[in-house]
Amino acid sequence: MRCKSVLFAAAIVLPLTFNTAAQESEIQGENGSIKVKPLVHSSVQIEYDGLVIQVDPWSAIDLSSALPADIILISDDVGHHLDKAAIEMLRKPSTEIIMPQSGAVHLPEGKILNNGEVLIAQGIKVESVAAYDIIPGEPSHLKGDANAYLVELGGKRILFAGVTECVSEILALGRVDIAFMPMNIPVGRMTPSAAAECTRALAPEVVFLYHYDQGYAARVTRPEAGNPQLPGNLTIEQSLKLFEQELQGSGIEFRMAEWYPLLN
Repeated sequence: MRCKSVLFAAAIVLPLTFNTAAQESEIQGENGSIKVKPLVHSSVQIEYDGLVIQVDPWSAIDLSSALPADIILISDDVGHHLDKAAIEMLRKPSTEIIMPQSGAVHLPEGKILNNGEVLIAQGIKVESVAAYDIIPGEPSHLKGDANAYLVELGGKRILFAGVTECVSEILALGRVDIAFMPMNIPVGRMTPSAAAECTRALAPEVVFLYHYDQGYAARVTRPEAGNPQLPGNLTIEQSLKLFEQELQGSGIEFRMAEWYPLLN
């Protein structure tokens, strides 16, 4: 099975609002709550039983309230995934930094975890999963250049899918309890339909969408940048709602969060 990126006509959708009070989510683990705090784009903080995991920390926003990390997971080597300034802000002497081989030139002290490899970091099992494009185009994500991560924490299997389409390595993971899925990767990859189809195939208990506003990511360094055209001429808000609609009846809980705070 392989998820397809489907082009579709713009649909009429209901207005979508973000519940900022729910910015921090909790999911019950074996020894208490797994606390999920979306930060920005693909950057997320996970806290459980005294351990903190930072995924793709990015200094595009104020990180003064983010917690120092025991583990930092880097999915790709570009600046909004591998941000040395953010890593320095959040690392401790004991922090383990895990990344793909492509990051070594930027952060030679990081631990390289190639696709398909597993390591134990701070007592936590971390598996690197291939993350790459099916549909070609720029920006390109070639097989082996980036990592998705499957983390076993508090009795839950948590997938940070990173910059990927619904590739066979993702579909072969078996049980996934919590999934962070990308959407609107440019050139029609991981459209709302494709992201929802992939999520249904994984059948997690809870899904978060992230890495879906490429225009915002561009404006961090180029304030004049506009929004890339999405298939069907959808807005970001409409694409989120369409993803939600396509999950209806699946039994999967979609937790909406605000991943894009105002830029200075």
